[in-house]
Amino acid sequence: MALPREQVPLLQPDRPESSRDQNHLNMAAAEDDQVGTAPNGAGVAVGGIGPDEARRILRRIDWRIMPLLFLTYCFNFMDKTILSSASVFGLRQDTHLQGSNYSWVSSIFYFGYFLWAYPTTLLVARLPVAKYLAVNTFLWGVVVALTAACSNYGGLLTVRFFLGVAEATVSPTLMFITSTWYTRDEIPTRTGIWFAGNSVGGIVSSLLAYGIGHITNSLSPWRWMFIILGVATFLMGFALLFTLPDTISKAKFLTPEERQWAGDRVVVAGTGRTENTTWKWEQMLECLQDPKTWLIWSIALLCQIPNGGTQNFANLVITSFGFTSLQSTLINIPYSVISIIAIAGSGWIAGRFRSMNCILIGLVVIPPVVGSALIGSRSSIPHGVSLFGYFLISTGPAGLPLLLSLVQSNYRGVTKKMTMTAMLFIAYCTGNIVGPQLFIAAEEPNYSTAFRAIMICYALVVCLVAILRVYLQLLNKKRQRVEGIEGSAGTSGAVGGGKVVDVADRRNINEVVNEVQLRPEDYEDVTDWKTFGFRYRL
Repeated sequence: MALPREQVPLLQPDRPESSRDQNHLNMAAAEDDQVGTAPNGAGVAVGGIGPDEARRILRRIDWRIMPLLFLTYCFNFMDKTILSSASVFGLRQDTHLQGSNYSWVSSIFYFGYFLWAYPTTLLVARLPVAKYLAVNTFLWGVVVALTAACSNYGGLLTVRFFLGVAEATVSPTLMFITSTWYTRDEIPTRTGIWFAGNSVGGIVSSLLAYGIGHITNSLSPWRWMFIILGVATFLMGFALLFTLPDTISKAKFLTPEERQWAGDRVVVAGTGRTENTTWKWEQMLECLQDPKTWLIWSIALLCQIPNGGTQNFANLVITSFGFTSLQSTLINIPYSVISIIAIAGSGWIAGRFRSMNCILIGLVVIPPVVGSALIGSRSSIPHGVSLFGYFLISTGPAGLPLLLSLVQSNYRGVTKKMTMTAMLFIAYCTGNIVGPQLFIAAEEPNYSTAFRAIMICYALVVCLVAILRVYLQLLNKKRQRVEGIEGSAGTSGAVGGGKVVDVADRRNINEVVNEVQLRPEDYEDVTDWKTFGFRYRL
């Protein structure tokens, strides 16, 4: 395979100053006498890592990191949504919920999440990330188990609020870990893998609810659901504490040479190093001034309004089609299977093709537009058609992981990226707070207002994501014109004294890491606005 064509960019005197910008004309001399500095400070050369060994190291990273992230998100979803199954197994009756009480029990989770979303993103970038995630997992397991002790509306509101606080750390942490270990081309696929834990969790929780639903002793089935999941989540915390590394430089399952190679490949083809960074207020301000921030925020909000309602009212909607409580838990299994295929499949395509991310978001929300229209017309169509419409809604959850991967791939600078992450999950919370309130108790079981709102929200997503794609295209063309080079949406920008390379596949990544002699300034925490040669994924 031919090595990537080297490009010498033109120096732009009017660009913001940084040490990365000041060396673009010195590439040729730099390659002869500069040696990359290891992220862990070891200064070990990585030229001996061959393509076969590189693939082996990446597999080891995948097998250590991805199962832990996948299982964490699996428990995250089960603990959050088991409420839907519990609602048809006596929870509403045992806790004396009336009118809109259940809607508020669903929504209060996201008030806690909303409260802690921004503070936790500050802590994720400053604390040992694996240990911080493990401690949060212990706390959230305890809160889930305590839900079984609730006997009234106030008790449910309290535990659900603190569950939101505990789980607010999970998604930002998983995004941070993914962008720490993986390149821009790998992030969408890996995000799709761990986010699919949501839907796998849906299958497991449905099977668990079906089995527990047969319990007839003095303790209600819904209480057993929370006890079992709470204990399992608590035990998961130990797995994170003892097996998930905090940083690449502390990954004991890799040798010092392998750790440097893993860190350098992210500097070359990712979004930069995440270790030993500090909070930079200028990056936070840049994030707020960035137009793509508000487009992504609006799309996330519109995606999550439907999610908030269907996630908590799924079993109630299914039972309204004439199915029993036990049958409703099983019918959610094919729904989850479709979601898994949509999430993992769209993530793989987005990682494979750099210009498909926005298009895929539009495609996965079109079936829910049709599905919600069918359910909204249920009074004039057979139940079977309405159930088909319910299954069409199952592709909608694939929109969020595509947005997450877009943020991870298109934002450079730890503070800027974590600010965007916090804003993304504030939109997530807002949408999930609003969503259940659209399921008006007086409209049960048709919920016509809710399904009209779902149809409108997803239709607006299609429009906004088209605008986002056009904006990113225009931005890439402007940067190409100003900088005088094509740039790359698969690498971190100019490295090694000004070299802008492209990365086509895993073997090419290894060649580039071995070929480019990284300089200390390549490890600087610089935003996408100030990175020469950086291009946005579409």
